[in-house]
Amino acid sequence: MRARDYLRARSIRLEYGRDDPDAFYQLWYDLPALRREVLDPLAPGGRGSWLPRLRDPDTDRSVRERVRTAVPGTVAVVDGRFLARDDVRAGFDLLVHLSVSPAACRRRLPPGEVDRVLPAWQRYLAEVRPADHATLVAKFDHPTRPAVVVPALGRQPL
Repeated sequence: MRARDYLRARSIRLEYGRDDPDAFYQLWYDLPALRREVLDPLAPGGRGSWLPRLRDPDTDRSVRERVRTAVPGTVAVVDGRFLARDDVRAGFDLLVHLSVSPAACRRRLPPGEVDRVLPAWQRYLAEVRPADHATLVAKFDHPTRPAVVVPALGRQPL
């Protein structure tokens, strides 16, 4: 599953313009909906059924996905930005943070996204400190050669 499937409507995401880093950080992803519709239902004691997508990011329309019933032992793997934020972090049993240097991040981003994404990502790193909440941290400047960072003392090893 990708957090991209939980983007908010363009009218909300772009209210302050396409390049506003604060809007990108705060408004683009509906992380409470991801928690409500996927993570909490799949957690122990949850209802066991989950909604795979809310919106189609290409058409900017709501999707009419059927709620899916999870088989016992279902594991949700979620890929996306800002997933260690307070409004969603507690919904994960295991959190992996991929640490990427600003230079590597800049190289990987399309030129039209750099001015929006990099400041938002720096804000996220400063405010949330995702490495402090992660079960595992991997340096990911070179995707073909990730380097696992030894967890801090007191954290549960995998």
